[in-house]
Amino acid sequence: RESDHRAWTPVTYTVTRQNATIQGLIQGKAYFFRIAAENIIGMGPFTETTKEILIRDPITVPDRPEDLEVKAVTKNSVTLTWNPPKYNGGSDITMYVLESRLIGKDKFHKVTKEKMLDRKFTVEGLKEGDTYEYRVSACNIVGQGKPSFCTKPITCKDEIAPPTLDLDFRDKLIVRVGEAFSLTGRYSGKPAPKVTWLKDDIVVKEDDRIKIKTTPTTLCLGVLKSVREDTGRYCVTVENSTGSRKGFCQVNVVDRPSPPVGPVIFDEVFKDHMVVSWKPPLDDGGSEITNYIIEKKDTHKDLWMPVTSATVKTTCKIPKLLEGREYQIRIYAENLYGISDPLISDEMKAKDRFRVPDAPEQPIIKDVTKDSAVVVWNKPYDGGKPITNYIVEKKETMATRWVKATKDPIFPGTKFKVPDLLEGCQYEFRVSAENEIGVGDPSPPSKPIFARDPIAKPSPPVNPEAVDKTKNSVDLSWQPPRHDGNGKIIGYLVEFQKVGDEEWKQANLTADSCPETNYKVTGLTEGLTYKFRVKAVNAAGESDPAHVPDPVEVKDRLEPPELILDANMAREQHVKAGDTLRLSAVIKGVPFPKVTWKKEDHEVSPKADIEVTGVGSKLEIRNTVHEDGGMYSLTVENPAGSKTVSVKVVVLDKPGPPRNLKISDVRSDSCYLTWMEPEDDGGSVITNYVVERKDVASAQWVAISSSSKKRSHMAKYLMEGTQYLFRVAAENQYGRGPYVETLKPIKAIDPLHPPGPPKNLHHVDVDKTEVSLVWNRPDRDGGAEITGYLVEYQEDGADEWTKFQTVPMLDCVVTGL
Repeated sequence: RESDHRAWTPVTYTVTRQNATIQGLIQGKAYFFRIAAENIIGMGPFTETTKEILIRDPITVPDRPEDLEVKAVTKNSVTLTWNPPKYNGGSDITMYVLESRLIGKDKFHKVTKEKMLDRKFTVEGLKEGDTYEYRVSACNIVGQGKPSFCTKPITCKDEIAPPTLDLDFRDKLIVRVGEAFSLTGRYSGKPAPKVTWLKDDIVVKEDDRIKIKTTPTTLCLGVLKSVREDTGRYCVTVENSTGSRKGFCQVNVVDRPSPPVGPVIFDEVFKDHMVVSWKPPLDDGGSEITNYIIEKKDTHKDLWMPVTSATVKTTCKIPKLLEGREYQIRIYAENLYGISDPLISDEMKAKDRFRVPDAPEQPIIKDVTKDSAVVVWNKPYDGGKPITNYIVEKKETMATRWVKATKDPIFPGTKFKVPDLLEGCQYEFRVSAENEIGVGDPSPPSKPIFARDPIAKPSPPVNPEAVDKTKNSVDLSWQPPRHDGNGKIIGYLVEFQKVGDEEWKQANLTADSCPETNYKVTGLTEGLTYKFRVKAVNAAGESDPAHVPDPVEVKDRLEPPELILDANMAREQHVKAGDTLRLSAVIKGVPFPKVTWKKEDHEVSPKADIEVTGVGSKLEIRNTVHEDGGMYSLTVENPAGSKTVSVKVVVLDKPGPPRNLKISDVRSDSCYLTWMEPEDDGGSVITNYVVERKDVASAQWVAISSSSKKRSHMAKYLMEGTQYLFRVAAENQYGRGPYVETLKPIKAIDPLHPPGPPKNLHHVDVDKTEVSLVWNRPDRDGGAEITGYLVEYQEDGADEWTKFQTVPMLDCVVTGL
């Protein structure tokens, strides 16, 4: 019974042993139990338990812990972890006992401290190279449970893993001066790697601005308030005994440049301008100099005036100076990140310094004849003293010595006619200027000229026009110039200009590449509108341009296809078999149409030769046969439309074989032949049929009709009993077609008919199962000898006759009745 109830509950089975198992109890409740003995007389008194019994599972030692694993090994320590046992024995785990055994020894020794509940433990103080195995047990209030399965033997030595490196920065980093930057990343390795930072191969040291932070897994180099000196190639090295890894970053700390390097040098000084130069900054700020800003200041004023801010050269002309005033020059360098401090020059007065004249520019040669030429030049700078004379010199191009053109002074004019040239020789000229200081340098030599009477430039070409165009080209045509300038026209220069642009572009680079009066300008853009002009060129130079009157829009010129039919493309074309069929037409259209030939809406025969030219197309079939006839079509098509023409071609040939040859009404001396006209009459009317016969025993065919227009014939005069073959052919004006022949021979005999009925059938004897019959011959035998008689019988009242047998004679005994 339950301890809080009074009623007893019997256990449902009888026990003969001195023990019993009670089922169906509720865990956590308390029960009393009683037992009575029973024999055949009856049941004895109960014996009751003295105290209540609480129902619960029995408490045992815990199961063995699970998943004992080695997490880390060094040369003097081992770290292990494990999981609790699946069953704690009915009581909470009070501690774990970890034991180790040195390989080679028999006993395990406890290595954990008292009351350890953590499931992770590091065994320290081991000897490098020794090998151990470990096991762990769990304890509860009952005691210590079974130990776990042992680990594999573990040798004390440092674990090894090569370093890894994962960086957060790229190969290049640009930082403005004053900004902070950091280089971070993650690393790993066993044993723990050493982290080293280098800048330009020198170890980075920490100071107030540079901080290095390294954890077991992360690394960081931080720089506060960066300066230009922080620019460099940074390298982080992660290294342990197994190897090393490196990461690089080129850090560029950028700033405005330092000032240009002085002093400012006054290369040239004149009364109204100066030329100054300087040296680039020592430090460009980490970014190339984009330009220099130059300013000038009259020393009597406080205002700086801009000269230019768009030069990258380290020299500059200072213009618009007042003679006699003193000036200072101020120069800044600029890059992407700002403008430098200025470089300021010393004071310099604007005044001329005297020297010989400058060299004149290259002289120009004009009015060349066979014995003279006019040399023209510009006045050079006079060096501060007035020019008093010009010296003109000449030399033949292949010579080395210059000769004065005249001993007389040449002044003040800047041109001179040089006499006494040799016709056909090539000359160069140069000019020097002279003042009271002396003679200046000579000019560069002129362009070489030949001493011969002048050739004038030609007049412009006449009547240029655009005669054709496509989506990317324009065809131009023009007439030669009216005047060739007494020189041969070398060729023409063609230029084009997109409408709206100012620049003319050359379609051909040299005149000799266009010697004719037409040119195709290619490489144009579809849909745009262009202007065109043409110049004629001779040895004297280029003519004035002649313009195409109207701008031209570049696009395909569309003209719908047009077919001009040749005589052989009439509605119906007849050609004799074996001859050549020719069909042709002239084709027009822009762009040139696509040409398609078809026969009865299908591709034409492969033996047809099709030729397409820029003006037309031709189809040709040699050795025509009847199958080449039919309806031929020619289709021409372009984006502007399409056009199709058709021609019926009839190939005239011999007819085909007659059809359906049949033999009927065979007699002993004749038979009747019928047939149908050929499927193909060869393009001409059937004029007659030829009928022939042959005795099967003979090799020779014999004509029995050759002029009949009918499709039937009575073959007469046959010999009775002879076997014959027949054949028929059709003829038209082009010849006789193939024969059609009977499939099997026919025999010349009269037709057979069934014989008449036997006569006078009666019985002559009767038995219980048989009857004897006799009869007479029939009146007619049907044209053939009687071969036998068929005897049948029928039971009285039945519908059907039963065959008995066929007999040769005029009597029969019917049995089996």
